[in-house]
Amino acid sequence: MTWPDPATATGTTHPLKGPHHPVTEPATGDRLTTVTLAAPEDVEPAAEAAHTAQHAWAAAPHFDRAAVLRRAGDLFADHDHHHPALKDWLVREAGSIPGKADFELHVAAQECYEAAALASRPAGQVLPTEEQRLSYTRRVPVGVVGVIAPFNAPLILSIRSVAPALALGNAVVLKPDPRTAVCGGLALAAVFAEAGLPEGLLQVLPGGAEAGQALVTDPHIPVISFTGSTDAGRAVGEAAGRHLKRAHLELGGNSALVVLEDADLDAVISAAAWGSFFHQGQICMTTGRHLVHASLYEEYVERLAVRADELTVGDPHRERVHLGPLIDRGQLGKVHGLVGASTAGGARLAAGGAHDRLFYRPTVLAEADDLTPAYTEEVFGPVAPVRPFGTDDEAVALAAASPYGLAVGIVTADPARGLDLADRIPTGIVHVNDQTVNDEAVAPFGGVAASGTGSRFGGEANLDAFTELRWTTVRGGAARHPF
Repeated sequence: MTWPDPATATGTTHPLKGPHHPVTEPATGDRLTTVTLAAPEDVEPAAEAAHTAQHAWAAAPHFDRAAVLRRAGDLFADHDHHHPALKDWLVREAGSIPGKADFELHVAAQECYEAAALASRPAGQVLPTEEQRLSYTRRVPVGVVGVIAPFNAPLILSIRSVAPALALGNAVVLKPDPRTAVCGGLALAAVFAEAGLPEGLLQVLPGGAEAGQALVTDPHIPVISFTGSTDAGRAVGEAAGRHLKRAHLELGGNSALVVLEDADLDAVISAAAWGSFFHQGQICMTTGRHLVHASLYEEYVERLAVRADELTVGDPHRERVHLGPLIDRGQLGKVHGLVGASTAGGARLAAGGAHDRLFYRPTVLAEADDLTPAYTEEVFGPVAPVRPFGTDDEAVALAAASPYGLAVGIVTADPARGLDLADRIPTGIVHVNDQTVNDEAVAPFGGVAASGTGSRFGGEANLDAFTELRWTTVRGGAARHPF
């Protein structure tokens, strides 16, 4: 049995009106397939079709919805047919190394299994009341959820909204980044169609910013789940606010790894390299700032630079490599520009700083400070700026001195001390004795400040994100009132 190419999946119930778009392999520049993009006018019929399909889906028994989600999870985990094909798309279309592709597929399956459990969660609670009546709350689906997902972890960052939204009785209109239209969008349409999801409930509209704007303003879509840059998230939040919609925003980051003087450098260098260089640094949780106690600073820089130089960079589809390509030339220009501006401003290039086409060497910048652009800004590339500190108070001040607040990692021989420091650093995620890049389907995920509107994915957060809490009362007969 050969599973059909997910690039041929039908993502919507109507033909799209946008231009044909070549999906290219960043490692080679080769065209992998051609998809049709969504034009802004495609959003309305897709949202209407989703709205129409949603009513029967919400009324379906919870075990029917759960069964579809479980089957979808099994398909993502199917190593005989589906897993290899989807893995190949994640490697070639998104530039993922095979291990990262395997991780995305594992998380996708787990997201579906966890979502299946949501379908049978208690729907509300009975409330005390002063009146002679039954008073209770009930969670009801919001209706249609609009999901806007980026290119960097395309499958995870789509499925973590799509799966729980569907399980809770909603329909979904998904707009993946056109650079990862297949593994971030059409692949989901193919999997859920095979899992038995009724037609119309998942509409996939690969498209650009104009399609995203139409999604945010469409009257049939009351909730937006957006993952992307902080600048784009501000625009989405502003437009959603004008239309009185809920917007769940998971945005950028510049997460700090704090290395205390009692840390084991043999272990921490591995964590540090992974935190900054995994998937070429194109992760919102990437370790963007290394804050290292002054007693360890020089050795840390030297050893991290050695590790960076040891890592291989190349085509993840055809070679065994640690890092693949950046997604496109625009991202390459941003990364290289920030590195150049940082060294021109006084940072010392300890490793990397060079590229061959889209293959950027893992880079270590020493002597970073508040005037180092690659330290103060989100790079979204394999760049590790390192800065020393002297005291715990200074480490806290430096870690907190960022507009972002997504994740922090703290490495110490004393976990209680790590937790104490973490309590003083405003972030949505904390990892003591680990780097900043972690994700699990059961865990809440999200940041504060410029990193977003808090934890809106995972566990209980999904209930708040994709349902409304309705108050209901019931009397035995019609109520009488003074007039």
